[in-house]
Amino acid sequence: MIISEFKKLSEIQTEFNTKFSNLKIEFYTSAHEVNKPSAASHLIPIDKTIAEVRTVHSEGDISINGHLKVSTFEKEFSEKFGLNVQVFRKSGDVWLQTTKTDDWTLSEQNERSSKFSNSIK
Repeated sequence: MIISEFKKLSEIQTEFNTKFSNLKIEFYTSAHEVNKPSAASHLIPIDKTIAEVRTVHSEGDISINGHLKVSTFEKEFSEKFGLNVQVFRKSGDVWLQTTKTDDWTLSEQNERSSKFSNSIK
């Protein structure tokens, strides 16, 4: 995924969700603590461009490889680009922050959501 100044947060969300249909990412003004959720009051509107919200102004590529742990993915966004992200997993009709399962890979999160969704149908 290419990160550039003029890309909107909504575009990043769409690219991520295309790869992991049962996951989404949200952007926050501050990082969350380990095993703690991000505060809704710190949520950044997705119509903003990356340039408007980040603290590190470098462009580049970030891997959205399914083998990445959620914690690693979130940390890379913060360190490389100054963007605080939180991964969410769909559970039925609800989106859950993956705070307690940040040690799972993105693929594990996506598969877990898919299995749960199929079991309630």
